[in-house]
Amino acid sequence: MPPDAPRQKRKTERITAEFNLPGKDGDRSFSTSSARFPTVSVICYGPDSFEEREVREPADLIGYLANWPVTWITIDPPGEGQEARAAIENFAKLFNLHELEVEDIVNVHQRAKVEEYGEHLFVVTRMLIDTGVVETEQLSMFLGRNYVLTFREVGSDCLEPVRDKIRKGRGRVRQEKADYLMYAIIDAVVDSYFPLLTTLADRLDDIEDHILEGGDDEAAATMYQIRRDLLSIRRAIWPTREALSSLIRDTNPYLSESTRVYLRDCYDHAVRIIDLVEMYREVGSALMEVHYQRASNRLNEVMKVLTIITTLFIPPTFIAGIYGMNFNSEVSRLNMPELNWVYGYPMALITMALVSAGLLAFLHMKGWLRSKPRTKRSTN
Repeated sequence: MPPDAPRQKRKTERITAEFNLPGKDGDRSFSTSSARFPTVSVICYGPDSFEEREVREPADLIGYLANWPVTWITIDPPGEGQEARAAIENFAKLFNLHELEVEDIVNVHQRAKVEEYGEHLFVVTRMLIDTGVVETEQLSMFLGRNYVLTFREVGSDCLEPVRDKIRKGRGRVRQEKADYLMYAIIDAVVDSYFPLLTTLADRLDDIEDHILEGGDDEAAATMYQIRRDLLSIRRAIWPTREALSSLIRDTNPYLSESTRVYLRDCYDHAVRIIDLVEMYREVGSALMEVHYQRASNRLNEVMKVLTIITTLFIPPTFIAGIYGMNFNSEVSRLNMPELNWVYGYPMALITMALVSAGLLAFLHMKGWLRSKPRTKRSTN
């Protein structure tokens, strides 16, 4: 249940004065445009209870903001650009969002960042979405005195563990204020990168085995895709690290010192992710080099075999070429008298075979005919 009802009227009046609500002097009235309404879910909670539901009008939020210690509002704008702007117009008025903040919400290709706008703190981060390839979704957050307002790019996120903690009263989130909720959201976003990195590490191990067992062009294509995924992760997490550093370093009234301690742990996680990405990229580069080196070695082996075959046929070709000049032995006894021998032809063949065999033995003695043993990965 909400806090004491006798104080509800005073709290409602205070909230009405704090936010840009109808009835406030000089305010703008809410728009009644025909824009599609966004999906709005609300989770309100205190140490001993919580409430979760969807709302249809911005004014419906006033009771939650007035009567609960912390209110988490999640809005999914329909569409993008002007369509999304029209859909969230009333909520932007309610929370006094600056037009530049609204611009950042609807243009969903922002880098992670932190900005302070008088009445609230604006944080943009990027969370992973599972589409079979590495893609990120923008998550825009606003931290106020007793609320966290989040705008999602699409209707899914990685924040269900945070909601479960609120519903079940696990962890510290129900005992803390809104700034801790913002930390919990950012921490869930950052930690969602680890399972993907584990998957990419397993794929790297599989590709390493495949390459060492002979590999093919498919391994190279897969390796290229993994490197692109790692680059996408790096582009998303690097600005997030800088945003966390700004939250920890800069002094503002929205974050308590106790929450900054947890943000430092989140910052360490972001640094760890960057280190893993760099390490896996180096492993990927090394595997690509190994793959191309093995492909080059295979080509060299083929060229060596062709060279040996060509070398073995040089003596017979030379002998056949000499006796193919067709000098008439009747004109001069110096003109290939062996052409008239009874065993001339067999002797020519035997000579060709002996010279080729001798050349083959010579190449074997030099080690040209020995194939290198295939490298196997150690299982120890």
